[in-house]
Amino acid sequence: MNVHELQEAVLKLKKETDTAILAHSYQAREIVEIADFTGDSYKLSVDATKTDAKNILFCGVHFMAETAKMLSPQKRVFLANKEAGCPMAEQMDKEMISALREAEPDRTVVAYINTTASLKTVCDVCVTSSSALKIVRALDAEKILFIPDCNLGDYVKKNCPEKDIKLLQGGCPTHARVTVAEVMKAKEEHPDALFLVHPECQPKVTALADYVGSTSGIMDYARKSGEKEFIIGTETSIAEHLQYECPEKRFYPVTKDIMCHNMKITTLPDVYRSLLGIAGKNGEAFEILMDDELIAQARKCIDEMIRLGG
Repeated sequence: MNVHELQEAVLKLKKETDTAILAHSYQAREIVEIADFTGDSYKLSVDATKTDAKNILFCGVHFMAETAKMLSPQKRVFLANKEAGCPMAEQMDKEMISALREAEPDRTVVAYINTTASLKTVCDVCVTSSSALKIVRALDAEKILFIPDCNLGDYVKKNCPEKDIKLLQGGCPTHARVTVAEVMKAKEEHPDALFLVHPECQPKVTALADYVGSTSGIMDYARKSGEKEFIIGTETSIAEHLQYECPEKRFYPVTKDIMCHNMKITTLPDVYRSLLGIAGKNGEAFEILMDDELIAQARKCIDEMIRLGG
């Protein structure tokens, strides 16, 4: 099959199996085009709660599918490629953070949503890159342990000087590899372009930005801006998607190396085979299975995020 034929086969199977396809914004264009919902990880999990479909097929990484399952436990949730993980989500574990809680019991543990379900069970509240500032400011706590991303944590810390925020060494290797030299080179090559950057990048990189925000925030800013050129400081897929949406504007990845290989591991044939598996045909479908106790414990910090307006 060619790409178009495979997309048509996916759309047919999706309808037959009553499956909603959720695609993270970092997915390839041919996957985004056949998805029911696209966006960042938390938005997609919320979208999953709004669809009537009985099956959810997540094109993203493991922790994202876990979050969707936690928010929609009555639905069957599948991950399109079972090898798609997240290095940041797996950097810290439940035992490590439990030990830190015992050592400093007066600190509220704030977990970036890019964490495993197991780790979420020992955290007080989750945040997304777009809600982190709002939620940390709203917390009735002065002392905070922010995990796992120290770059996002540093951004929050600088913007919440009234809080005592402790950070650990962790973060997104994809965003962290962007250098000041690469930013300056991109600015020199595109002097009229605004630099839009994700807060998972290093502080010295975000300091050079015209706008700092989440994936969705970067895309919204670029869509609405009256400017015509942008250097995109997040995963390379975002520059590509924006170029399709706004062909009259120009978008430049800050570097060709800002690519998430875990996101790119999912292919359109993976989606097709997963749907065949869901249909009970000759395919493979990797289902996210979580017991009720784990869901209940891990959801507490997500529910607290929702309560605080995240």
